[in-house]
Amino acid sequence: MPLRPRPPSGLPPQPPEGSITAGGLEIPAYVALDVETANSDYASICQVGIAEFRSDGALGRTWASLIDPEDDFAGMNVSIHGIDQDAVRGAPCFPDALAEIRAWCDNRIVVHHMPFDRVAIGRAADRYGLSAPRATWLDSAGVARRAWKRFARRGYGLRNLASEFRIPLRHHDALSDAIAAGTVMALAIEESGMDVSDWLHRVRQPLAGSPSPIRAGDPAGHLSGETIVFTGRLTMPRRQAADLAAAVGADVASTLTHRTTFLVVAGEAPQESGGRTRSSKHRKAEALIRQGARISIIGEREFLELVAPAE
Repeated sequence: MPLRPRPPSGLPPQPPEGSITAGGLEIPAYVALDVETANSDYASICQVGIAEFRSDGALGRTWASLIDPEDDFAGMNVSIHGIDQDAVRGAPCFPDALAEIRAWCDNRIVVHHMPFDRVAIGRAADRYGLSAPRATWLDSAGVARRAWKRFARRGYGLRNLASEFRIPLRHHDALSDAIAAGTVMALAIEESGMDVSDWLHRVRQPLAGSPSPIRAGDPAGHLSGETIVFTGRLTMPRRQAADLAAAVGADVASTLTHRTTFLVVAGEAPQESGGRTRSSKHRKAEALIRQGARISIIGEREFLELVAPAE
């Protein structure tokens, strides 16, 4: 039977054998985090969900909050997660929620599914001139691609993994997604016999049988397994951008496919424009997304955040 997250019973949990305790209280093995955004700007966080997981894979405390992004809501985003301006009226802004996020994440391993959530937290903090949580980030998608060979090339999206392992999921609800990502991590630990610290090292290792793109990513980089495509006239030479991506592990391809995970659009984060000013690659990426592809469309600023060294 697949491992299931076990919610708190209301009674003080007994620490599992081999767990870490301090002052009689167990220190969670890791926390899992997910965010939703109001528009294509990664900084426009409108919901955060966080869940703690013990070393035996049991689900501990959880926390979630709507966030007022102080930004416009794009129709595409609203259609995905159902959160709009009315929903966040009266909710805290990101600076007001950041202390709580730090309390959950500082000096901990934080599991997230795909780089989006890590970058979004950093971008939102940067927007307000604040410091992001001091966390060690671990991508559960990268873990899944290495823990199970059948997910190395495809099928490692959170929805598919949840279906495969019968993990309850309300996709694009931040807390539900965070719990699902944390459960994928717990299942990988159970499957492999490696603990979460071991996975911090393993996720930086190459996938077996990687294809040969126009730039092969450094297998030790934190974006190993991701594939990036560029479109438009960047502010830096494209070869320089490709080198930056490859240096942190991402493969760089010239054409979009279902294996593409990021399309980098020249300029700032792309906003909705009715398709009139989008490049053919941009339009193709949107079409692939509608078909279920896991492609994130980002601007140059988000790209630079993405290729920054992981802490």
